[in-house]
Amino acid sequence: MAEAGPLRDNRSVGYPPEPGSYGYPPYGPPRRRRGRHALSHTAVAILAAVAAVLITLQVTNNGSGTGNVPGAGAVPAPASSAASPAGNAGTAAVRQAVDKVGPGVVLINSTLQYSSEAAAGTGMVINANGLVLTNNHVIAGATKITAKLSATGRTYPATVVGYDKTGDVALLQLQGASGLPTVPLGNSAAVKTGDALVALGNAQGQGSVVAVAGQVTALNQTITASDEGGTTSTETLHGMIQTNADIVPGDSGGPLTSSASQVIGMDTAADSVSQGAQQQTAAGFAIPINTALSVARQIAAGRASSTIWIGYPPFVGILIGSSTSGSPQQQAQQQQQQNGFGDGTGGFGGYNGFGGGSNSSPQCYTSNTGLTVPATIAPVSSGTLIDGVICGSPAAAAGITGGSVITSVNGQQAGSPANLTGILARFRPGDTVSVTWVSPAGQQSTSQIRLAQGPPQ
Repeated sequence: MAEAGPLRDNRSVGYPPEPGSYGYPPYGPPRRRRGRHALSHTAVAILAAVAAVLITLQVTNNGSGTGNVPGAGAVPAPASSAASPAGNAGTAAVRQAVDKVGPGVVLINSTLQYSSEAAAGTGMVINANGLVLTNNHVIAGATKITAKLSATGRTYPATVVGYDKTGDVALLQLQGASGLPTVPLGNSAAVKTGDALVALGNAQGQGSVVAVAGQVTALNQTITASDEGGTTSTETLHGMIQTNADIVPGDSGGPLTSSASQVIGMDTAADSVSQGAQQQTAAGFAIPINTALSVARQIAAGRASSTIWIGYPPFVGILIGSSTSGSPQQQAQQQQQQNGFGDGTGGFGGYNGFGGGSNSSPQCYTSNTGLTVPATIAPVSSGTLIDGVICGSPAAAAGITGGSVITSVNGQQAGSPANLTGILARFRPGDTVSVTWVSPAGQQSTSQIRLAQGPPQ
């Protein structure tokens, strides 16, 4: 894998202050890797020339949003793990991992069409019929997902069975797949500090499986991770396996294996930190495989919860900010002042703060390019300011435009963008909601809008 060093456009990891913890707190957070030169949740993000705005958009797969779940029995249980020697794995163990685990690894590519982005990561086949385990941040915001099986080179379209955003676990289904090789599973409960291991993944999004040796340096770690470059959203992950294996962008969702070539974790976050003069020490983090499989089993059973979403989220097609203010005027001011992204919580919008408004704003957008704060906004004191709408979306079909302010949904006051996002997130694709808004000219309208399907969040 790549030489240790700071990562760009990655998911960063912040450590809780602990005495003697390798000096991490003084030296800043490592990064989670996403996409092609961005990994800190180890996926590589390929950013366009302009920064991307997170929005909800329609994906290529249509359906109710709940999809056809495979059932909990489709997800295997952890296996017993063979004892792993201490120290770094040797060359033979690395080769063995590539031979035994590599065939069940897939190289994931995600298109984030309306965010002007693409991303690359890794996944693990856990069921011969094409169930793939990966990190949620690898596929978050994706309008199209493909997975290339490293064993054969065949590429499959993938759909989202479900995901746990807070736990950073996602379950995919490869379309038309059968008889696939699966990764050999171990038992993360048997892992010990000092155990030798091998990490595999789509390093730097280059389209091939790369393996690197290391060892377990700590267990049960708590980290705070955030995507950098475009949006900045954070999450706290618990119980992580820490390793000195050089996990790099593109590895997210890939297998962390014991020296016996059994998967004990899922590569999730990594970075390097300086220790002393010129010294760099790699620090990688993996979700224990027992934890990841437990979440996958709940997803496969179709059991939604406060953290687990089954299928795809609802799609409106509006671009909004991340403000908690209920004043449209304040929302506009904040967006003009922002240099970074709004997080678009719930996938209903995000904003980059692209400067002042324009009198020539388009009626709708096919991408985030050229998005500006509307020059004229609806003359109301409360509601969610719409910066723009996606062409062909439910919002566009209803006649909502940039500069409009949504004031209520199903009679419930919309208020701030965060509040509106929370209201809409209670619905499923296919649901019809009554949306009231005021146009920039001051005209109030109410329309019945049928929610479409959006990308995973």
